[in-house]
Amino acid sequence: MSKIANNKLAERTVIFRGGGFAPSPRRWVGISVFVFLIAVAELGTQMGWITALTLPKPSDVFVTLHELYNSGLLFKHVGLSLSRLSVGAVFGVSTGIIIGVLIGLFSYIRAGLVPLVAAIFPIPKIALLPLFVIWFGIDEGSKYALIAFGTFTPTVVATYGAVDNVDRTLIRMGQSFGLSWLSIVRKIVLPGAMPGILSGLRISLAIAIILLVAAEMLGAEYGIGAYILEAGSLYDLERLFAGVVILSLFGVLISAGIGLIERSVLSWRT
Repeated sequence: MSKIANNKLAERTVIFRGGGFAPSPRRWVGISVFVFLIAVAELGTQMGWITALTLPKPSDVFVTLHELYNSGLLFKHVGLSLSRLSVGAVFGVSTGIIIGVLIGLFSYIRAGLVPLVAAIFPIPKIALLPLFVIWFGIDEGSKYALIAFGTFTPTVVATYGAVDNVDRTLIRMGQSFGLSWLSIVRKIVLPGAMPGILSGLRISLAIAIILLVAAEMLGAEYGIGAYILEAGSLYDLERLFAGVVILSLFGVLISAGIGLIERSVLSWRT
């Protein structure tokens, strides 16, 4: 009897309960939400529940995007916007990460720069655009500066907060094993802070898109912001929403790119 009981225990399937809270990808859900909202908007405008003065038909917006593509202006607007976004965001984010890490690691730098960052962080960056135009001119320099400054402060705050949140037990463990200060920073602090840094990067790049539109509405002939401003002044809702769709695609692509970086850099969490 004991052998039979042992065999039954050995054959019993044990459910794995150590998976944690790792979310599994459900890409079709996000696509379904977009399709549902577009379908509701299209049906509402077709049936007259939503007036044309409030919301254009999604089908008309897609026709406008197709015409913009055929005219060749789509690449001109998107290309200039992407170059401005890339230059400004790369400079602001990279500088912000470096300063944030230094604040997190060195007490004197923290004491000197945290009050300064706290002072400039709440300032509406869009309000500084006229000042940047005076300093850097109305051309590309002011646009780069606005985007860089707007992404710098949230990146600094997110980075030094992420460094502060690294488990101190791991640092003490590294010290007990005789690791050098540089090895602890490279092997423990930076990997441990990376989730917080990437989360802050999502916010910073979303802010960069907002500032891009504001910068392009002043003294820019081409760019998504200039395109939206022109459409809004003419109350051309199809073109205005076409520009909004392009900005939304910017956000989706940036989020997807950061997701790829997270899966690559943070594979140790799985």
